[in-house]
Amino acid sequence: MCPMTQQPFSRPGAIDLSALKRPTPAQPPGGSSTSGEAGPQGGTGGVGGSAYAVLVDEQNFQGILEASMGAAVLLVFYSQSRMPQSVGLAEDMQTLSDEFEGRFLVGLVDVDAVPQIAQAMQIPSIPLVIAVIDGRPMPLFQDLAPLDQLREALTQVGQQLTGQGITGRHQPRSTVVASEDGEPVVDPRYAPAQDALGEGNIELAVSEYQKLVDANPADVEAAAGLAMAQLLLRTQGVDLNTARAAAAAAPDNLDAQIMVADLDMLGGHVEDAFHRLVGLVARTTGDDRTRVRDHLIGLFGAVGNDDPRVLRGRQNLASALF
Repeated sequence: MCPMTQQPFSRPGAIDLSALKRPTPAQPPGGSSTSGEAGPQGGTGGVGGSAYAVLVDEQNFQGILEASMGAAVLLVFYSQSRMPQSVGLAEDMQTLSDEFEGRFLVGLVDVDAVPQIAQAMQIPSIPLVIAVIDGRPMPLFQDLAPLDQLREALTQVGQQLTGQGITGRHQPRSTVVASEDGEPVVDPRYAPAQDALGEGNIELAVSEYQKLVDANPADVEAAAGLAMAQLLLRTQGVDLNTARAAAAAAPDNLDAQIMVADLDMLGGHVEDAFHRLVGLVARTTGDDRTRVRDHLIGLFGAVGNDDPRVLRGRQNLASALF
């Protein structure tokens, strides 16, 4: 099976969200969820979400699109009523999302539950898989296929993205593991890096976190720790007043503006840091814009993608880019 080459949309590019109405939570195929059934993160099988697959509804749709700014999102449109076989495609794509370990985030769109999203995306038929990259949708494939062929197709897509320099990965969307008494379990893998930070050895902390990220690029805790350790290293010994004066004197100097954003982050002024860099993205082009965007995305990771400030920052970044 090969990715689609035809464009089924009447209007490619930006997605028209005006068709979305009042929120209606998506339900797994086969009926609504009750308190005794597994929800999106449940273990009852079928379409329900996993570490790298989520059920799409009107409340999380915009956030899922924004997640494509860091790594590819695959939207899978299926319908139990119109084509029951399409549910199998959704289940297979959910399975593959875990195999690819964050290379793609799979958004499962039950068009029976959320027809407004299908309308907004101008979906011509079911089933359909759409890739969203940097907020821009493109058709991928629209036919049913065995799991092995789907795996081969996604491997090809991943290779094409890598060839274009798109190598980001999504962080796993799973809950924090807790002990029997309800307290979070401390992962001993992070101990060397945390100990190094406690001793003030920032370079060693960066090295230890980097080892963890290299071993598992989808490790959200290690990625966040690495981002914060790198932030500490970049700002070590920098005088805040001097840095602010330099940034004020050269508003388009990337190094000066990025340094003040880092210092704002370090001082807890997270939204100020995001606002400064979003403004810089809006004023730059080419490699300069890419550098600032990538730096800002790194700061998002340091704060945590579920933080409301990061969600707002991603929305503002999308507006600045498009």
